[in-house]
This record gives sequence, C-alpha cells and structure tokens, in this order.
Amino acid sequence: MTPSIPRPLPASPGRHIAAAAIADTVLILVFAAVGRDAHQRGDVVTGVLQTAWPFLAGAALGWLAARAWRNPLSVSRTGLAVWLGALAGGMVLRLLTGQTVVLPFIIVALLSLGLLLVGWRLAWAGVRRLRSA
Repeated sequence: MTPSIPRPLPASPGRHIAAAAIADTVLILVFAAVGRDAHQRGDVVTGVLQTAWPFLAGAALGWLAARAWRNPLSVSRTGLAVWLGALAGGMVLRLLTGQTVVLPFIIVALLSLGLLLVGWRLAWAGVRRLRSA
C-alpha cells in the first residue's frame, strides 16, 4: 500500500470571502500607490487613500451587485463585477468630488484594475486546476 499525500483541508467559505475582499482592497491600494508615485511624491498615506477611496467604494458596489460573497473567487461573475464596479464607480465618484477624470486615466485604470482584480482570480483558478489535475 502506497502512502497518500495529505491534501490541505479546504478553506471555509468565510475565509474565501475575507481573503478575496482583502486581496481586492490591497490591489486597489497598490493601483492608487503606483499611480501617485508616478505623478506625485508628497503626502503618501493620505494621498493614496484619497486616490483609492472612489475605487474602493466602486468595488464594494461591484461586490454587492454580484453578491460576491456567494462565490468570491469567480472570475466571470465576481471578478468582472468588482473590476467594472471599481472602474465605473471610481470614475463617477472622482468626477463628483472634483478629482481628475481624463480619457488617458480612464484607459490606464481600465487596464490596470482589470489586470489586478480579474488577474488574481484567473491565477487562483489556474492554481486550483493544477492542484486538481
């Protein structure tokens, strides 16, 4: 009889929800920090938070719209909703609060947030497929 390799216990749904919410939050903060570093140097912490909050609020709306807690790791349902919520909500809130909204920034945000918010879910799905194979 060959010994079997123990598999890790599956994470509870609550842990997946928390991990996904934390990942989305951290990645939006990274997006804001990289953008601020490219354009401004001063007021690092509050500046990043000021830049990030509209996108965080938009992502939260995306979470609600997709009911992301049901399947927080889903690429097609949750990932797309969080990405588009962060983008659209972020731009609308920036516009309403007098922050800059120009086409080049919209394009950069579209691509960057898509890569970050959908990308980590795609990577996770790939790892899960490899583990199950």
